[in-house]
Amino acid sequence: MQGAFARLCVVVVATIFNPLLFPQKNTTIPDQDDQLLIRMREHEEQLAKEQAKLDKELSQLENKQEEPPTEPDYSWYFWSIVSFVIFLTIELCRGNLSDLEFCPIEDENDSETASPRTRVLSKHILQNFCERCTLAHENGRLKEFVEGFADDLLEAHRDIPDTGTDIEIGDFVGIGSMFESWQVCKPMTCDLIVPFSPPDPYYFKCNFSDIPPNMQGSGVITVSRFGDEGCLCSSTSLGEDMICLLHPSNNNLKPERSPDELLCSKNTNFLSKHQVMKWFQISITKSWSQICHKYDFELTFRSLDAAGAFKIRLPSGKVIILNLIPAVQFEDSDMYFVTHLPSNCDASQEDPYWPPSFAVYEKKILKYYTKRLPQNSCHLHCLQIVTFLHCKQTSLTGRSALTGYHFKTALFHLLINKQPYMWTIDKIDQRLQDVLDFMKRGLQEKRLYHALVGNYKIPKDIQIPQMFLKADPINLFRCLVLDRTLYEGTLTHFQEMLRNAPALLQEYTPTMTNGGRRLRLNEIL
Repeated sequence: MQGAFARLCVVVVATIFNPLLFPQKNTTIPDQDDQLLIRMREHEEQLAKEQAKLDKELSQLENKQEEPPTEPDYSWYFWSIVSFVIFLTIELCRGNLSDLEFCPIEDENDSETASPRTRVLSKHILQNFCERCTLAHENGRLKEFVEGFADDLLEAHRDIPDTGTDIEIGDFVGIGSMFESWQVCKPMTCDLIVPFSPPDPYYFKCNFSDIPPNMQGSGVITVSRFGDEGCLCSSTSLGEDMICLLHPSNNNLKPERSPDELLCSKNTNFLSKHQVMKWFQISITKSWSQICHKYDFELTFRSLDAAGAFKIRLPSGKVIILNLIPAVQFEDSDMYFVTHLPSNCDASQEDPYWPPSFAVYEKKILKYYTKRLPQNSCHLHCLQIVTFLHCKQTSLTGRSALTGYHFKTALFHLLINKQPYMWTIDKIDQRLQDVLDFMKRGLQEKRLYHALVGNYKIPKDIQIPQMFLKADPINLFRCLVLDRTLYEGTLTHFQEMLRNAPALLQEYTPTMTNGGRRLRLNEIL
């Protein structure tokens, strides 16, 4: 009897794990049906043979023991039914999973069985691309030129007589790819955050309370007056021989200012993005008129919806994009509330909700890991390649909800969770595939969390405020959940980018030299 039960277990295991149940990848649906019928007939014949053997063994065992006849055992039929149900369930589940296959990169007419990894991420192509299509050394000179011009422009703004607002402008902070040493696409783009503060005795107070769900992660900025929240120096008479140690200038209090003068939304004390952008654009225009005689290039506004978005055309014909972004510093941290994010100048966020920018912390993170990764690591190369592919696909099919910042976020997640030795240059194909797979899963799940908010794995040396590390994660793909049309367009954009990746990398990898000098990427794009 034990031998019969063992045979039964073998049949069940063979039914579940039979390799004949799993067809090849490129098998068509009609072929799968024919093969399924053939396999079912084979299993039926096999089960019949096993049943006959079991009946024979049982009859011999009964004759040997000369026991009285017992009722027929229906356990064999029960296990036969269970094995058939398991077999049928496996086939049905495999059919459903194949229908839900994500990112069909391969051409439908292609008879080859090459996977997306082998088609998109050839190590030879990637290494050739990185070796030949490197950034030009003049990137440093352009950055130095832009910084000098921005200094002159902001200094001219400070010298302009009172315009009625008395808004004070601080020193700019360089952010983005030019200052992180991974810029790859033309025209060269330089992003500068320009902090500003209200006139004395007012100050900005930032908070994240009472934010609508569709404005997740944003904050509001109130314009308050010193003394309105507990200090008595503005509400009582201190006398001629007394001063407030916190606000010594309040013994000569300045007159109240209207909300318009403080750039607030109508009938509120909330700082308005639209008012700030209008003020900034007028101020910068006046500043340029004061120093334009010192420069021989052409300066134009690139977008009326993004204050400080300039296009500089040098006499040589080279074009530089300069983004001066008005910002409000959050307390004493390196986080800023900005009028718009550099990756999305056409931000649709409503007034008075300000999007946060962690760009300064992101620059610190890249610098932190660059020091700890192996020499000549591939993390910036990966970011350059995916940004290049995204820019080229955007030029072919237009913009989508996918931005370069999303790929940068995916890289941050991988940097934080992978060991340093895994980022050597010889593993560039694997790490680039990881970035694309991470983005693929994010699009499939419509979920890509901000790398710095709600992430307790951020190194302490970055010194991100605890309130952000303990906050709820921010889903950067939330817009895809709310808009199906936008999601489908973004998914198509990503699929097309992967499909075109090998051709784009080969096309823009130079195979010739120019006067004995190797061509560089920004000379080709």
